[in-house]
Amino acid sequence: MTINLEAEAATREENNAALIAALNETSLSEVESSWELDVINDAERGRWIAALGAEAIAELPYRFVGGRVVLLTTWVDPAYRRNRVATELIARVLDEIRESGKKITVICPVVGKFIARNPEYLDLIDKVHPGAGAYPQHEPAEGDHDEELTAFENDMT
Repeated sequence: MTINLEAEAATREENNAALIAALNETSLSEVESSWELDVINDAERGRWIAALGAEAIAELPYRFVGGRVVLLTTWVDPAYRRNRVATELIARVLDEIRESGKKITVICPVVGKFIARNPEYLDLIDKVHPGAGAYPQHEPAEGDHDEELTAFENDMT
């Protein structure tokens, strides 16, 4: 089996752009999704799963490194995007991590964007090892989107 790393990276970028666009549409006070989600820590596989009934509709993989929780990437089934699933998953994961007393390293840009829009979680980021996704480079003004996100949003509708 041959893995096309470029195609896989492009798919990951598209997924991130779609999830970030959905975060931009969400009011900061609207964290809960449209459904009754269960968020389960699948420690054996190193991921949190958002489940709707018996169906896994989103996940956030992680690794433990040096006592920190490294948040890798957020994925939401395309059929459930734009329903605050990623927002609720990330919020509940961060709340669980806060309860454990651990710090986080953010690789996932979607998690970084969520924290930028919800600064009450900033204290969770490890100061020595914040991660590449911890602090987004550009926070668009209200109603302003990066050109790439706007183009991607138009393709999604």
